[in-house]
Amino acid sequence: MSDSRPQPQPVFRPACCLDPLAAVRGPGDPEWDVHLTGTVFLDIIFTGLDSAPVRGTESWARGMGSSPGGVANMATALARLGLRTSLAAAFGDDQYGAYCWDALQHGEGIDLSRSRTVPGWHSPVTVSMAYEGERTMVSHGHEAPVPDVPPGPASPPPARSCIASLAPEHPQEWVEDAARQGSLVFADVGWDDSGRWELDALPELAHCEAFLPNAEEAMRYTRTRCPRAAARALAERVPLAVVTLGAEGACAADGRTGETAEVPAVAVEALDTTGAGDVFMAGFVTGTLAGWPLADRLALAGLTSALSVQEFGGSLSAPGWTEVDAWWQQARRSGQAPPRYAFLDALLPAGGRPGPPAPADHRTEPLRRALPTLGFRRT
Repeated sequence: MSDSRPQPQPVFRPACCLDPLAAVRGPGDPEWDVHLTGTVFLDIIFTGLDSAPVRGTESWARGMGSSPGGVANMATALARLGLRTSLAAAFGDDQYGAYCWDALQHGEGIDLSRSRTVPGWHSPVTVSMAYEGERTMVSHGHEAPVPDVPPGPASPPPARSCIASLAPEHPQEWVEDAARQGSLVFADVGWDDSGRWELDALPELAHCEAFLPNAEEAMRYTRTRCPRAAARALAERVPLAVVTLGAEGACAADGRTGETAEVPAVAVEALDTTGAGDVFMAGFVTGTLAGWPLADRLALAGLTSALSVQEFGGSLSAPGWTEVDAWWQQARRSGQAPPRYAFLDALLPAGGRPGPPAPADHRTEPLRRALPTLGFRRT
């Protein structure tokens, strides 16, 4: 398949000066910490609405921004936590697609060598309206034409981990390939429109390290009435089952050891919940690859998700270690630091305590993030 945009050689530009995997890196490691695949949307987000739009009226929003969406939400969240991220995605052959490509590659340091611009195909677009802590979305797009040469999902690169979004009756053979070559596969799932909610319709679970549905999905798939019971039931299918509980936090069960854990959510005032689940996944993947205790993984995932909903947008609201450190220092100064997050003291360069050593190729200056609009030119 031809591509109108020159394909640069893969270059890893670290997202921060803190490497969460510094203690586990070694010679012979795969080039990428995480690989994922999907379609990139352009998200346009309106915030500051007092209520839902009413038919026949015009509503004015107090805030507006644009950002790469779809699979870009999770890719950005992973990169901002310092993971070396490879993305195989379809991009629209238009200005929206060009903006998203630039924002991800140059703004976030994500490797796009396995991504492609699809000639003659326009970018899918989602308009999101955030109000009262909730959101309403309208999307438009057409399925990307099947390329002559797949952009990567059929042959994932060697990576510590891969992320898959499962769908009933939609097999993804690459998941088994990724697991066979040693990648830990983390999976989430969408709503089952068929209403059957059969785990056997998700054969990829047999190759997954972790499965992260929300509470409603988990209970429907397991025929249980309690998210915690659902997590234990799912742990009979996958080594790690994590169930997100929204404002209540998350719970998890380890099928190998029998360990269970539950961490409450961090209380924040939500501006826009777009991409919160993707940020949660990124935090949990980071903690798992770093070898942290189960409860610490849940805590980081919940914290990063909570920080993200305080900003508008999906991908560009994802926090990095700078935001995590700022939250922890503010909590400590106020005397309201939750003991559950004391593990951050050993991780963050706070209070005179050094964080883990960073590789020589890591940045020391603040992350140059993508701009939350496609209207401004870079200086």
